[in-house]
Amino acid sequence: MFGAFVLPGSGHLLFKKNIKLGIHLLVGTVAIALLVIFRLDRFIDTLQSKAFDYWLAIIFIFLSWLAMVFISFKHTYEFLVDKIKKPRVKTPIVLASRRFKENKLAVLSLYVICIFYLIAVLAPFLATHDPSAIDNVLETRYQSPSWEHPFGTDEFGRDLYSRALYGARVSLSVGLLAVLIAISIGTLYGSVAGYFGGFIDNIMMRFVDVFIAFPTFFLLLMLVGVFEASIVAMVLILGLTSWPGTARFIRGEVLSLKEKQFTEAARAIGLPHRTIILRHLIPNGISPVLVSAAMMVSGMIYYEAGLSFLGIGIRPPTPTWGNMMSSGKDALLVAWWVALFPGGILAATMLSFNLLADGLRDAFDPKVLMRRFL
Repeated sequence: MFGAFVLPGSGHLLFKKNIKLGIHLLVGTVAIALLVIFRLDRFIDTLQSKAFDYWLAIIFIFLSWLAMVFISFKHTYEFLVDKIKKPRVKTPIVLASRRFKENKLAVLSLYVICIFYLIAVLAPFLATHDPSAIDNVLETRYQSPSWEHPFGTDEFGRDLYSRALYGARVSLSVGLLAVLIAISIGTLYGSVAGYFGGFIDNIMMRFVDVFIAFPTFFLLLMLVGVFEASIVAMVLILGLTSWPGTARFIRGEVLSLKEKQFTEAARAIGLPHRTIILRHLIPNGISPVLVSAAMMVSGMIYYEAGLSFLGIGIRPPTPTWGNMMSSGKDALLVAWWVALFPGGILAATMLSFNLLADGLRDAFDPKVLMRRFL
């Protein structure tokens, strides 16, 4: 039991149960220990500073370690008392998770995405230089990749490795937060339209048709030109212009679900419309929305990078993958690494989200689930 606190995952390996989870917990614990050891000076400096990003990284590390300890202790206790577990019921979620785990590319993509987000959160401790530091430009500009600068330096002598890490925080955060806004609005809007139907549905969906008919990228250009392109503004602009597709998805699901017996039973016992929509219809029709959300994150990151590349998105010195590639487009023959590394990371991120979406689509396909597991 004590080993579950000191070394999470050791109990799983000792009892040879749920070994994969034990390996994950063990690797996570070792990674946290190595990060603290090699960046101990930054941890000490953070305790004396008020930098929000450093404190956020420390809180994330501490909560991650607590979560791993809790999971390890709970499972080790169950192994010791030889707790008898009930047979696992084949619910749709269980069947979908089993199907998803068989898709190796989708699982690998999920790992890559998680690693990118971990790197983004821990960027203050993983970065080797100040991403905005400019010192002796004539000697440090356009240095090729080396041990000191793994991705080289840009035209101002700034370390591209550190800028790529901090750029991940902006690009990934914009993509995720914008999708959360779009999914929330689209799910609620489409559910209401599909549930009430008739005249209300026609009016609401015609508005969606008008919204979709307007070219998205030109709409983004217009909004970014009107409002200042800060991170918050970029999240709101992308989120508030991307919800119609989700509304269409969820409306189609609700139109079929509202005719099911469980919906009719909910109406019969007098449940209010709000409860039926939020507790019965949305949870049962959320599967295609999850698939759409994975692809939407990729699209949001693409839009943010495209706007920043054109110089009308988030502007330097705040690093994003888009403005990093923009700064390197004029020096491709002299310093190819300036655009290559952020462009390669951006491509890997978008590919990972697309493969994850394909895996989720196959996992939630009811025909595949019934043919394979039932």
